[in-house]
Amino acid sequence: MIKTLPLAALIALALGACVSPPLPDAPSRGDFASELVVRAESGPPKGPKDACWQADIRPAVIETVTEQVLITPERSAADGSLIPAVYGTETRQSIVEDRATVWFRAPCAAEMTTDFIATVQRALKARGFYLLPLTGVMDAPTREAIRRYQRGRGLDSDHLSLAAARELGIVNADPGRF
Repeated sequence: MIKTLPLAALIALALGACVSPPLPDAPSRGDFASELVVRAESGPPKGPKDACWQADIRPAVIETVTEQVLITPERSAADGSLIPAVYGTETRQSIVEDRATVWFRAPCAAEMTTDFIATVQRALKARGFYLLPLTGVMDAPTREAIRRYQRGRGLDSDHLSLAAARELGIVNADPGRF
C-alpha cells in the first residue's frame, strides 16, 4: 500500500529544498594606514631583519571654512522703514594635519621582477582596478591602479605596500617572510 503525503507536507519539502546554505564571510578589507610609520628622523624605521621599506609623502590636510558674518545689523531709517542687515562672506583655512613622510613595508626591489609585476597587474585586473593588457612593467597605469586599490584601504600611494601584496594574495601571508 502506498501512502501519499498531505499537500502541506509536499509544499514544506519543496520549500526546504530551495533554502541555500549560508555563504562564508567575505574577506575583510585591510586597513593599510595602521601600518604607516611617521618619522621625524630621516631614513626608514628599524624593523625586522631584511625588511624593505618604502617612503611616500602624506600631504597636509587643510580645512577651509566659509561662513556668512554680520557686517551691519538691521536698523530703522528716518522715515520708519527698515534697512536690512548687511552680511559678508568670511573664509579661513587651517591645517588639520601636517605634511609628513610616511614609511611602510614593501616588497624588496629584488622581488619586483617582470613576473611579479605581471602578477600584481593580474590581481588588480581581477578586482577591476587595472584594465590594460598585462605587461610586467611598473608603468604609470600600473602605479595608478595600485594607488586606487590602496587608497580605499587607507594608503594613498602608488608604491605597492607589503600589506596590499599580502591582501592581493601575491606574497606569503607571513609578515616575517619579507
